[in-house]
This record gives sequence, structure tokens and C-alpha cells, in this order.
Amino acid sequence: MERITVESIPIMVGREEDGRWWADIESMPGVMAYGATRELAIAAVRALALRVATDCIDHGEEIPEPFTKVFSVA
Repeated sequence: MERITVESIPIMVGREEDGRWWADIESMPGVMAYGATRELAIAAVRALALRVATDCIDHGEEIPEPFTKVFSVA
């Protein structure tokens, strides 16, 4: 299985009219976060995506794409 890193997962980034930045991982519906800067929004959405993936592991659920290539679960 090909392994990828969290940093290589595609993230959409944009800016609201009020200046806040948003970041979204389109392959994981509902995984979106805001930040005061572009970098903070990206860091926040990566952290949220990791929490979603680890919650799935904790509950024995299927890991969402694209994290199946980040985590190797025995």
C-alpha cells in the first residue's frame, strides 16, 4: 500500500470577506476549519482531520480517505 503524509493531502484554502481564512479537506466531508492566518487554518484543518481519523480507529470504524494511506492499522 502506498503511504502518504498528512502534509500531502490536498487542502482547499480561501479567505472570507471579514479576513478569516478557511481550509477544507474535500475528500473528508465536514472537515473544515478557520484561522486568523492561512497557516493557522491549514494547521487547524489537519488537526481536525487527524482527530476524525483517530476517532474512527478508536470506534472500530472505517478510516476515511485519504487517511487509509496515512495510517496502517493491524
